[in-house]
Amino acid sequence: MIRKLSLLAAGAVLGAGVTTLTLEHRLPGFGSAVAAGVDTYRQLNLFGDVFERIRSDYVEEPDEPALIEAAINGMLTSLDPHSSYMNAKSYQDMQVQTKGEFGGLGIEVTMEDGIVKVVTPIDDTPATKAGIRAGDLITGIDGTDVKGLTLNEAVDKMRGPVNSSITLTVVRGTDKPFDVKIVRDVIKMQSVRYEVKDDVGYIRISQFTAQTFDGLKTSIDKINEAIPEDKLKGYVLDLRNDPGGLLDQAIAVSDAFLDKGEIVSTRGRHDADTRRYAAKTGELVGDKPVIVLINGGSASASEIVAGALQDHRRATILGTRSFGKGSVQTIIPLGANGAIRLTTARYYTPSGNSIQAKGIHPDIEVLQDLPEDLKDQVTETKGEASLKGHLKSETEGTEASGSQAYVPPDPKNDKQLNLALDLLRGLQANAAFPPKGDDPVPN
Repeated sequence: MIRKLSLLAAGAVLGAGVTTLTLEHRLPGFGSAVAAGVDTYRQLNLFGDVFERIRSDYVEEPDEPALIEAAINGMLTSLDPHSSYMNAKSYQDMQVQTKGEFGGLGIEVTMEDGIVKVVTPIDDTPATKAGIRAGDLITGIDGTDVKGLTLNEAVDKMRGPVNSSITLTVVRGTDKPFDVKIVRDVIKMQSVRYEVKDDVGYIRISQFTAQTFDGLKTSIDKINEAIPEDKLKGYVLDLRNDPGGLLDQAIAVSDAFLDKGEIVSTRGRHDADTRRYAAKTGELVGDKPVIVLINGGSASASEIVAGALQDHRRATILGTRSFGKGSVQTIIPLGANGAIRLTTARYYTPSGNSIQAKGIHPDIEVLQDLPEDLKDQVTETKGEASLKGHLKSETEGTEASGSQAYVPPDPKNDKQLNLALDLLRGLQANAAFPPKGDDPVPN
């Protein structure tokens, strides 16, 4: 039986902490723990000595629980960019967000050089309506400098009651900082939406929540009702700027397009941590051609889907290289004290390739034409390989980071989408469509 898993996205969702891909829930103190050496216990004594000195001699009376929380979080964040401590509130927020509905602004963020950076605004949210763009740097929140805050602290400041307003100070490219006023709202994650584009079914997945597979199935059913089977040319699955989400949903979405074969495997420090997930018989879309759109903002769960369909030669991958987030985080509850998010495994595509710090390379690379106001600005997402302390890839290939993540707001100007539609309709040479094969091939 597939365990419920969740996968860390590239950053945090405002109003809900972060999106996480969990391998399993474990209780602290159990599992294959290794006894600490004598030197380790000496260092723990050193920590106790420093803590007592701060308590007794610091110029002001310190907040002792906050000191402990900062020490725990510092220990975890020193491991890699995706391990961290969640206090009880942050843990609760994360659980709410994975259900697909939460309060906030509607942006995915990460921390870069001490500044909050927007990975992507979520579709149809206050942030999107206010004009926030992927790549924007948030330097101030209601007049308070972000520098010096942790990512969780910055996210907490951006949360607040529904209908309350917040002012973000934003730096975009080389432009001068400017303020953006946003009214907080309930963010209802419609993670899947669809459109009937004449004879092609278009499906957009913005994030992998608990509702994603059901949304995908409904979208496919609606498309099949609207387009006769003999007229349907195929499907476009749009995963651009999708930061990830629940692993079980990534597996289910991949399975919808596959009839058999491995979807993804996870490998940890111990042999017992290795798991493989395979497709079940039956595709929801039959043998219709599929094109998957990805870009520099496609991370984690979306990379699992793209990698599985590419390795099985079930879909053509079109766009720009994905983010490269190929590690699994286990959420370990700590009772009333919240939880820790600990990186416990890497995941691999069916051909055995690690996505970590490399990403998925598209079969057809297509760059978008930038509007005049963006031509002199940086429109690339740096990717996993640029994150300080990131895990190194264990498979062949050079680490790569930095890929265009811009998607034009008007579909008429969307070169990637329009080429996908033309390929499916046979208006362009369709030699790019790989023949379906039984065995995954290295990419």
